[in-house]
Amino acid sequence: MHTIVELASYRKRAEDLLSDSDREDIIRYLAEVPKAGNLIRETGGVRKLRWKRGSSGKSGGVRVIYFYYNEGVPLFLLTMYGKGEQENLSMAQRHQMRKVTEVLVKEWEKRS
Repeated sequence: MHTIVELASYRKRAEDLLSDSDREDIIRYLAEVPKAGNLIRETGGVRKLRWKRGSSGKSGGVRVIYFYYNEGVPLFLLTMYGKGEQENLSMAQRHQMRKVTEVLVKEWEKRS
């Protein structure tokens, strides 16, 4: 199982959008299948996972934005949003995500 880190930005959104049970299910799933989400172009490796909320199905679900680098670095849950809020990350958001991923990897490598 892979180590998961919830960033504050993710945690806040998850608390607003999900039940504790749904949040724990996402963490368990990504710990077992870290490459489950689709890669988002121009982000440095950020992925988007479509996740159903309760019994609403994927159409009423959330989009989990996370970063998986490799087995030696934790999977970072970055943010999430409801399907109705936004479909895809804007180009500005993608570039910001790339910067965040670069910092995460550098900081983690310093610790190793």
